[in-house]
Amino acid sequence: MERASKLIRHLGLPGGAITIDELACAAWPQAVGKRIASHTRAAKMVRASLIVEVEDATWQRQLFSLKPFIVRNLAKIVGPGMIDDAEFRIVPRRRNPQRAVKAVPAGLFADEADAIEDPVMRGIYKAARTKALG
Repeated sequence: MERASKLIRHLGLPGGAITIDELACAAWPQAVGKRIASHTRAAKMVRASLIVEVEDATWQRQLFSLKPFIVRNLAKIVGPGMIDDAEFRIVPRRRNPQRAVKAVPAGLFADEADAIEDPVMRGIYKAARTKALG
C-alpha cells in the first residue's frame, strides 16, 4: 500500500490543492481508529506538530501516553518528516442548539412540573417550588 502523500503527488493536482493541514486532519481517524476519533478532532498543523482537540483531561492524558504510537501511525500514512509531534488540547464538545417545543396546554398535566421534559430540571423545579411554598 502506497503512502497517501505519494498517491496525492501522482494525481497531478495543481500546486497547493491539498495542504499539509488537510492531509494530516484527513489521516487522523485512520491513524487512531474510530473510537478515539469519535472523541477527538485533528484541528490544524503548527510547523510539524498536529494540534488535536480532545473532550476532557482524561482523554488528553490517555492520548499523551499513546503519542509515540500515534505519531508513528501518522508518519506511515502521510509520509516521514511531515508530522513529528502531536499536541492534545482540551476543547469541550459543542452542543447542538436546542429547539423550542410547542407549549403544552395547562389542563393537560396534573402538575405543571410534569411538562418539563428533562428529569433533572423537573426535579430541581419541584424541589425549588416545595422550598418556596413550604
